[in-house]
Amino acid sequence: MVSILALWLPILLSAVFVFIVSSAIHMALGYHANDYKNLPDEDAFLDAVRRLKIPEGQYVAPRPASMKDMKSPEYIEKVKKGPGLLLRVWPGGDAGMGGALIQWFLYSVVVGVFAAYIAGRALPEGALYLPVFRFVGATAFCCYTIGAWQESIWYKRPWSVTMKSTFDGLVYALVTAGTFGWLWPR
Repeated sequence: MVSILALWLPILLSAVFVFIVSSAIHMALGYHANDYKNLPDEDAFLDAVRRLKIPEGQYVAPRPASMKDMKSPEYIEKVKKGPGLLLRVWPGGDAGMGGALIQWFLYSVVVGVFAAYIAGRALPEGALYLPVFRFVGATAFCCYTIGAWQESIWYKRPWSVTMKSTFDGLVYALVTAGTFGWLWPR
């Protein structure tokens, strides 16, 4: 058994490496460029939404008031008539990405902590590279990918976007696993 504290270096270094790799994926490769479509007449849409003064939050339309309402003829007609809408609203302001990048790095540290916990409980000091790689890689893959699948199952996120994110998560998991295998206490 290896303590999480003994794994502080691979936890932090894997987060740094994942941060660098994810930056390269999103800035250089460009395969996420079409994950979101442009709205037709975006300015008119945004003007209409501004006039409604919708508070920050998540919204769905049509939205039934209860499970019972889902069977009402009025709700069924709204669904058939369309369109359906999932909407996340946030206030205007700073368009910078600094806060999100900090959160992404901290998230990668948390993934490293979970991977360290699982592998540290399963493997001793001096474990070979491949068992460390397997335990850390499987844990990191689950952390980086599986939760996102719910977005496609329940919230209509295109499966193509989810599969691209799953591929990204596989790459991040491999980077994390390789870092832990390299720096596992001997």
